[in-house]
Order: sequence, then structure tokens, then C-alpha cells
Amino acid sequence: MPAFFITATGTDIGKTFVTAGLIKFLRQRGRPVAALKPVASGYDKNDPGVSDAGQLLTALGREISEDNIAAISPWRFSAALSPDMAAAREGRSVDYPQLVAFSQEAVARENGTLFIEGIGGVMVPLDRTHTTLDWMAALNLPLILVAGSYLGTISHTLTAVAAVKARGLRIAALVVNETPGSTVDHAETAQNLAVRVNAPSVMLPHGAVASHAGFAALEALVSQ
Repeated sequence: MPAFFITATGTDIGKTFVTAGLIKFLRQRGRPVAALKPVASGYDKNDPGVSDAGQLLTALGREISEDNIAAISPWRFSAALSPDMAAAREGRSVDYPQLVAFSQEAVARENGTLFIEGIGGVMVPLDRTHTTLDWMAALNLPLILVAGSYLGTISHTLTAVAAVKARGLRIAALVVNETPGSTVDHAETAQNLAVRVNAPSVMLPHGAVASHAGFAALEALVSQ
């Protein structure tokens, strides 16, 4: 069954918003769906509902419990830093082979659509030698790449695209997520990227109605 890795051009671009939106959209249509957020930093154990994993569980209609959080997000760190730095503060590390195996096992057993949400951008360090890009290459899943609409996003997006394509990865969809308060036009930015990136693209504006239409277009792409 289909599985996708959701990554982004940087931190706080909207990966969880996109992942949760897709989950809700598929569930509304009665389609089986699952999600993982294997690595997370900035995790507050006293308020797990606001975490990325908590938001995914809410979208999945599952209880936000310690067991459910741990099942989809085993590597959680409190410091809002790259995983290697956040783990080091706790005397821990991300076990990269175990991370890859955990992800592959989830892909193998899932009977519906599976979304694996990465952390930060495509080159975030996981340990001393591996980045998110290595993790994505090991899984070799089609990517959903989330970009913002802020000034500078075109360069950041093209850099991310070049990096993933150099590893032979396929971008199933580019999502241009509207950045609140941006000084550049969302539609103009999305159009500029669409002609430069050789991948299907979806513009995801703010607002319930606009977002619904955007998720419908994105779901159509990932269902092909």
C-alpha cells in the first residue's frame, strides 16, 4: 500500500499541518491511514497534545496517551534543537539503524496509506554521521516536500529539491504552504516554484475552505 515521507525545506514550514490535514481528509473518505513521527525535538511531556505526535494522534482519532505517543514517536527529546544536539543534552542518541528498521517495518505491515513525517528540513542531523536525507534515501519512499511562501523560499526549495534528487528520490508532490505575514505573494511564489520544480505542486492557502480544496488536490496527487 502507498507510503510517503513528508519532509520540508526547513523547520516550522508546516509538515505536521500537512500530515494531519491529509490524515483527516482520507479518514473523512473512509480510507485507512496511519502516520509516524519517529523523531521529535522540543517535546514537552507535560503537554503532549501540542506536540507533532499529539496532533497526528488527534487527526487519527486516537487517544493522546504515553503509550500511543511512544508507538508513533519513539525518539523524543525536550530541547528544541536538531536531534543530535537535543539527544546529546540528555545523554542519549538516535539509533540510526533502529530508526530505519522501525520505519521499514511500519511500511511493511501497513494496510492503508502511511505517512512518515520527518523532522525539520532535508539535511537535519540525526547523529554524528546521518541526516534526514540519509533516512529518506534508506526508505526510498516518494516524498511530499513542504515549502513556505516567505521571502527566500525559492532558493531554499530549489536547494532541497537538488539534494533529494541527487540521491535518486522522487518528489510525489510539492506543497507550497502559505506563510502567515509573508511579504511576498503566495500565488506568485507557488507559480514560480511550479515552473522550476519538476514535480506536481499544490498551493495550500490559509482558511478552512481554501485548505479543504488544497488537501483535495494533494490527496488526488498522492492517490495516483
